[in-house]
Amino acid sequence: MVRSTVASEVDKMAQRNRTPKDRGLVRTSLTTQRVRAAALEILDAEGPEALTMRRLAQALDREAMTLYRYARNKAALLDGIVELVLSDLSIEPTAEDWCEELRLLADNFQRLALAHPHVVPLLVTLPRATPLGLHPIGTLRLLEDFLQLLTGAGFSRIDALNSYRLFFGFLHGHALCALQEAVQDKEEAADRLRLALHRLPRPQFPQLHALRTNLSDYDGVSQLHQGVELMIIALQSFFQPGSAQVALQSPTNPSPLVGRVGLEPTTDGL
Repeated sequence: MVRSTVASEVDKMAQRNRTPKDRGLVRTSLTTQRVRAAALEILDAEGPEALTMRRLAQALDREAMTLYRYARNKAALLDGIVELVLSDLSIEPTAEDWCEELRLLADNFQRLALAHPHVVPLLVTLPRATPLGLHPIGTLRLLEDFLQLLTGAGFSRIDALNSYRLFFGFLHGHALCALQEAVQDKEEAADRLRLALHRLPRPQFPQLHALRTNLSDYDGVSQLHQGVELMIIALQSFFQPGSAQVALQSPTNPSPLVGRVGLEPTTDGL
């Protein structure tokens, strides 16, 4: 019995040591795109701590050293993941309505953030492995198209660049906030919040108590759309001084609103 068990273990070890070719399997050749896609899959499913070169090599059925041909280190690999995700985000640089283009961009960014929540911190905080000018074209395409869209709408180049930084600063912040608000069981979270508020002394926290029914009711889509409309007003007010009006889309009213920058919204067009 002991001898057969030992023999079985030897057979298992031999099987593990056999290459895919020995086992009659044909391995798909590696490409940079395939390596990044596998890394993104691990990041989505298991989180950033699980993403190592060894784990990635295991997923691709390769030796870890082989992967350094496609990413010289983990920082470069993470940059590649960001590029892969951003490749699904695009702007039409010749669009006639830049406001609508930014609305579409915000919705698409939100979709990507929810699909790849572990990538959001990389977009916001990851120090790039290379200077901006040496980034892969895929990471610069979005910036170039954004600049072309706004300069075509009358923005100066520097104002278009500042608009890019402000707009994506908002998108990044909203995505992080939406991820913080995301819970699996909303009813349980609401119950816990009510219990926590009940323990707070009302005289010291009157505003929180007054908003107790609203604090657990977070509508990320509505918040996003409201924020985008405010961003459009701000960008037009600061960087398009020749334009006196901006068409607004109310998140709660499908009819466009026409508001004058710096003034109370009018009823024109209602």
